[in-house]
Amino acid sequence: MTTVFPFPDVRVRAVFISDVHLGFRGCQADYLNSFLDNIQCDHLYLVGDIIDVWNMKKGVYWPQSHSQVIRKILQLAKNGTQVMYIPGNHDEVFREYVGSELGGIKIEQNAVHTTMDGKRLLVMHGDEFDAVVRCSPLLAGMGSKCYDWLLKANVYVNGFRRRLGFPYWSLAGFLKHKVKNAVNYIVKFESAVVHMAKKQGVDGLICGHIHHAEISYIDDILYINDGDWVESCTALTEKMDDTLELVRWTEYLTIIKSEPVKTAIAA
Repeated sequence: MTTVFPFPDVRVRAVFISDVHLGFRGCQADYLNSFLDNIQCDHLYLVGDIIDVWNMKKGVYWPQSHSQVIRKILQLAKNGTQVMYIPGNHDEVFREYVGSELGGIKIEQNAVHTTMDGKRLLVMHGDEFDAVVRCSPLLAGMGSKCYDWLLKANVYVNGFRRRLGFPYWSLAGFLKHKVKNAVNYIVKFESAVVHMAKKQGVDGLICGHIHHAEISYIDDILYINDGDWVESCTALTEKMDDTLELVRWTEYLTIIKSEPVKTAIAA
């Protein structure tokens, strides 16, 4: 189930975000800052690719909004939120610090999150299941360049849409889900993730990496992808009533712009 918050300043038990890609021009940092301003949580999981070290090797791009994201996360940790950082492939340099704690943020290779009703959910970025990244770094780099181009084009497309009064829309997400090979890749990725969850004896798995937010059951295993903050601007939340929901933040902002307070919608 996908939903959006009907009002600001929501308190939830846990929040999971991934694939922010700070340091990359396609990062929707303003949206993430808005989300962080309106959420309170006991646990925050940063599920990889928070900082795009890959892209920063080609040149530093770091506007104020990206620094604000870091400051807000550090402030959450300072105020009592338990923050865990699970590095991904774009920020794999931080895997050298697994087991350490920086600024109140714990860095781990993966984690097991236990929900209020006792479900054990393995949390990991997901690049471990990506055969392209694992077996062919050169091919992965070529694919990354094409994807980066789409995301940069997305900035200009949405700038034009805003001037016309249209809401946010992801060009990269639209094209990706229209291409048969991309759809097949997502299916294979999900199958690999579910297989790992079964081997680990957990009830489900939370990951990111493929920028495709979803909650579903596959072979009785709960599969959750918390999405990203370059295309869909999504996060996973565990609410105080024990429900797990995906939040599409741009949809929420569109609603409150036209109607100040409305009930949540499903997408």
